[in-house]
Amino acid sequence: MRKIAVAVMFALIAQSAWAEDHVPMYGEESKAKTEAEKANDIRAERAYQRSLGNVPNQKAVDPWGAARGDEAKKPATPATPAKPVVKHSSKAKSGSTPN
Repeated sequence: MRKIAVAVMFALIAQSAWAEDHVPMYGEESKAKTEAEKANDIRAERAYQRSLGNVPNQKAVDPWGAARGDEAKKPATPATPAKPVVKHSSKAKSGSTPN
């Protein structure tokens, strides 16, 4: 009984797959273009390229500039000489101070 049910389910799935017509993929054309359509495409492409020349050059955008603040704009030069690093002993003090 299960084999029959599985066979019926596969038949229903296959039927829906066969019912679909050919779906054109991206870039696949269903018919050849006429000369007028080709000329219109070329004209539209040239107009698009000309319109790109009208766009002014824009300055670089720093989206995190406001988050960094003015400190990021300053050079990283220390105003005072660097202090020597003091090396502490590896033994850590534990507990509280004696009374």
